[in-house]
Amino acid sequence: MTEVLILIFDLVGTIAFAISGALVGVGKRMDLFGTIVLAVCTATGGGVLRDLMVGNIPPYMFRNPLFVGIAALVALAVFFLVYLHTKMPKILSTVYDKMLFWFDTLGLAAFTVDGVMVGIRKGYEDNVFLLVFLGFLTAVGGGTLRDVLAGRIPDIFLKHIYAVAAIAGGVTLTLTRFLGARVSMILGFGVVIALRCLAAHYRWNLPRIKE
Repeated sequence: MTEVLILIFDLVGTIAFAISGALVGVGKRMDLFGTIVLAVCTATGGGVLRDLMVGNIPPYMFRNPLFVGIAALVALAVFFLVYLHTKMPKILSTVYDKMLFWFDTLGLAAFTVDGVMVGIRKGYEDNVFLLVFLGFLTAVGGGTLRDVLAGRIPDIFLKHIYAVAAIAGGVTLTLTRFLGARVSMILGFGVVIALRCLAAHYRWNLPRIKE
């Protein structure tokens, strides 16, 4: 049952981040190839960095291209959906930010859980710092790569407790493992979602220097 839940989180994260990457590509007026590349990088970039950290070489995406294929198909669907509705730019613009937020949040939560569980399966269950870092890296790596490629300041430095939410979810998962793998995974996922929603609603941000 735990393996099935991990697979579900993998699929949720891949699809959500692929949509997020494709939306950014479309918003930046990239062509079809650019949109697909951005979606694949967003969906798999964090996992590649995580695998390199724990010695999974070559990274999983190169040994099993299933998730790359899913991300590419999702990007195709997003691109052509927007292409077919180019006559309704006002409608698209009103939902663009909300869609990007929700898919980004789902991907962040799912990949936080995925990264921590990979560390546990690799035998690092007693190293809380490493587990949290693996969850954080898996969650934010793809989105950071997406933003760099799209010429944006990465969200982890700007938006609504983005990176902090991933760290909090990873800490929650690692500290509640005594409740069982499935319960701790769901709790970690839920903490990320809750923090992101609260931060967006109440405009929470970390302090920054104002001009």
